[in-house]
Amino acid sequence: MYGEIKIFGGRANPSLTREICEYLNITQGNSTAFNFSDGETFCQIDENVRGSDVFIVQPTCRPVNENLMELLILLDAFKRSSASRVTAVLPYYGYARQDKKDQPRVPITAKLVADLISRAGADRVLTMDLHAAQIQGFFDVPVDHLFAAPVLLDAIRELAIPNLVIVSPDAGGVERARAIAKRLEAGLAIVDKRRTAPNVAEIMHIIGDVTGKNVLILDDIVDTAGTLTKTVESLAAQGARRILAAGVHGILSGPALQRIEQSPLELVLITNTTPVEEKLQKCSKLKALSVAPLLGEAIRRIHENSSVSSLFV
Repeated sequence: MYGEIKIFGGRANPSLTREICEYLNITQGNSTAFNFSDGETFCQIDENVRGSDVFIVQPTCRPVNENLMELLILLDAFKRSSASRVTAVLPYYGYARQDKKDQPRVPITAKLVADLISRAGADRVLTMDLHAAQIQGFFDVPVDHLFAAPVLLDAIRELAIPNLVIVSPDAGGVERARAIAKRLEAGLAIVDKRRTAPNVAEIMHIIGDVTGKNVLILDDIVDTAGTLTKTVESLAAQGARRILAAGVHGILSGPALQRIEQSPLELVLITNTTPVEEKLQKCSKLKALSVAPLLGEAIRRIHENSSVSSLFV
């Protein structure tokens, strides 16, 4: 046992931190964070954490660099305050899309950020639906990798969609889509996508039968929604009836909300791994699902040194 459990949150997603604390029925830890006029970040812990088991909830979402830097500073502050163990809780892990050298002279930024988090003082990492599973191996500390599948499954079952086909928008997401389709006893289709530039994709073929079917596009990250809306157009052209979508991490940057609102999409499910309140106000087709109970249960089990593997659906 690592002492009293204490949960703190950065400024990236305060509502999620509050929900996790409510699930665990504990009071959120007090800390202060602000930016100097030149943009430099200041953080201070406002209570004693000596000997405590500390969890810092801070997704590295937009503004990515500022939230990442705040996480690193918080990690350093807790280690210097003699916390017995510090776990970085990253519901969304930014820079995960740069996980390999797919072009000459490019960095592997997912590894760089993992090194920064480890060196800053994280003893463990708790994260959710990494863009590539091998990123777990980029860290020099233990990683608990959760999946939002149970939350998505419950929400999809509640919709009670007949004649359903789960669609993977690219080859990399086939395993995720297949697992969901199997549990729902639904069909499976795969989109053959070519990425011509960052945030730009061209749909080539749809592998599988979607004609006359109700389809749900399943992805881990919905960023500009360019791939999503092009997939919707291709599915509609192939004769799909109702078209829905689900994304674990609803980044929804740039023109994403407008694209979704103007598309034939009926509904888009997203989780609150990143802040959702403002997005819900701007787009009527979004429905938010909370991962706070899942993260809260994982935090409780890590603190009690009990098994987390049963949460890995």
